Amino acid sequence: MARKSKNYLNNRDLYDEIVQSKKDGKLTRKAVKMLILLSERAQLKLKYADPQDKEDCLAFAQLDLMKYWDRFKPEKTKNAFAYYTSICINGYAKGWHKLHPEKYKGTISLNAGEGSEGIYSI
Repeated sequence: MARKSKNYLNNRDLYDEIVQSKKDGKLTRKAVKMLILLSERAQLKLKYADPQDKEDCLAFAQLDLMKYWDRFKPEKTKNAFAYYTSICINGYAKGWHKLHPEKYKGTISLNAGEGSEGIYSI
């Protein structure tokens, strides 16, 4: 049952859909819609000079959501919203680094080894 909320997406509803999806072994249609909505809304605070970059980064985030949705551990946390928002943020960053690798040429990642994509660079 959907709960009334002033937010665009209720954490408890998302959590319930993910738990159901994990039981079924695949995402429910409602869970897919929720994750797509979350990825679109989480990107609103980001600014891009080129609208194509925005679309590409959104696609990277949505791909990551669909690839890693099942890694959420409901027994550890009830905050599915924060978990999937962080996947989106990492997906936007991954997309940006793929689109504009020359900007980060010569930097060293602080959280990953050679050949992997890190978030923090020096």
